[in-house]
Amino acid sequence: MNETAAELDAADPLAGIRDEFELPDGIYLVGNSLGALPRSARAYVHTELDRWSSLGVEGHFTGELAWKDYHELLTDQLAALVGAEATEVVAMNALTVNLHLLMVSFYQPTPERHKILIESHAFPSDHFAVESQIRQRGFDPEESLVLVEPREGEELLHPDDILAAIAEHGSELALVMLPGVQYYTGQVLPMTDIVAAGHAVGAVVGFDLAHAVGNIELHLHDWDVDFAAWCTYKYLNSGPGGVAGAFV
Repeated sequence: MNETAAELDAADPLAGIRDEFELPDGIYLVGNSLGALPRSARAYVHTELDRWSSLGVEGHFTGELAWKDYHELLTDQLAALVGAEATEVVAMNALTVNLHLLMVSFYQPTPERHKILIESHAFPSDHFAVESQIRQRGFDPEESLVLVEPREGEELLHPDDILAAIAEHGSELALVMLPGVQYYTGQVLPMTDIVAAGHAVGAVVGFDLAHAVGNIELHLHDWDVDFAAWCTYKYLNSGPGGVAGAFV
């Protein structure tokens, strides 16, 4: 068994990438929470510390890595990762901050159309953000929040149940906001089908891609997604406090 495993590892074209990271002792299976440290990060951090030391405030405006325009340095890479045009993405803030900013623009409830559809096991900060947006607009989450749940005794969401819930609440649905990848189960949701179903009933469709970006292939522009947000410290290995991203 050990021999077979060693042979498979040796034949893996991605095997060498492991050596590009500094890994804690043990088997590191929590990159979905915090990605491991890239070995190259130390040199980059020391370079910026040296620039801070020698340039002070002028570091904001001096050189190819001027801090003021940091977001522009990341635009092309982020666009490639999420399948977007460069004009559709930005690196800024943190994930939940960006979700709030996006919902301020995209969640425009009316007395007739005020509901937001999320999954029942959404990441807690997403759930809290949605509830706070509903309350801020003068509505009650008890009436305006639609939760899609796994069937009894199951952990995964049935795609048909998501689409059925969108259709059921269609005339009252202002926003569908779901993950690209469910953080607890790893389930990849059918984003193209969800976008089509949401748009068919006149709802806006957005995604939290915290566990999708850098993990699965994304084509947000081609899929006609309205908005999305993500962090970079999981599968993009940016480190604690790493800047988040948004797509419109």
